[in-house]
Amino acid sequence: MSQSQRSNSKSKSPIVWPLALVAIGVILLLHNFILLGDFNVLNLSPLLLVLIGAWILLRGDIRPADSAKSFGITRGSVESATLDIRSGEIDVIVSMLPTSNQERLIAFRSYPVQSRPDLKVDGVHTQLTMRRNQTPWFAFTDWDMVITQGLPWQMLITSHVGQVLLDLAEGIISTVKVSTGLGNIQLITPYEALDDIQLSSVLGSIHITTPFGYATHITVQQGRFMTVHADNARYVLEEDVYFSLDSDEDAPIVYITVSGTFGDVYLS
Repeated sequence: MSQSQRSNSKSKSPIVWPLALVAIGVILLLHNFILLGDFNVLNLSPLLLVLIGAWILLRGDIRPADSAKSFGITRGSVESATLDIRSGEIDVIVSMLPTSNQERLIAFRSYPVQSRPDLKVDGVHTQLTMRRNQTPWFAFTDWDMVITQGLPWQMLITSHVGQVLLDLAEGIISTVKVSTGLGNIQLITPYEALDDIQLSSVLGSIHITTPFGYATHITVQQGRFMTVHADNARYVLEEDVYFSLDSDEDAPIVYITVSGTFGDVYLS
């Protein structure tokens, strides 16, 4: 983040807390001057929960904005990598670094302070591990990262409530396994995957986008309460498999398996 970006982020102070303090101060003054009759200031206690919720919605965390940090890891001699994430209620966002910045292995646009991911290197393979239980309980900053395109990635991602958003359109993928409880899953498919991509959610929806020219075969293991919404202009259904249309003749086929119980599946 540049110095100007830091200055801009600091200049955008939250409006919720100042307005709340003004409102509470006015109410207390009116109460002290007996203008509110039998009003009990303790009745305002639920307002604290409202303010905390509004703060999280607006800022993404209970703590101030500067509690979210960014950093990057140099690729070096790494030829393959594993991204192992258990995010709990935190959203996970993964996309690809531009081709002009392939000396980086991974760059984090945001992650909670005091929660630097664990990195282990074994020869030319590296494993990056992130755990919610190693993150302060009051931290809700998204785990937002960009990864290099130049090597095959293995991704193992689970969450309870948090959403998982993967834009892998420009990447090389070895394995992807994503499982959520309540959280939605959004995937922009890669051009090539060495193994099947597996997406599963109990209550969340799953949205898969196949870029034009890419070839995907999507098998939906449909639960009793799951509904599939496929764009008929982009997919054709044959023997319980959705085949992407308008794919290049030489495009490698990416096989995707989707399963769930209640959430809907959207294919676009």
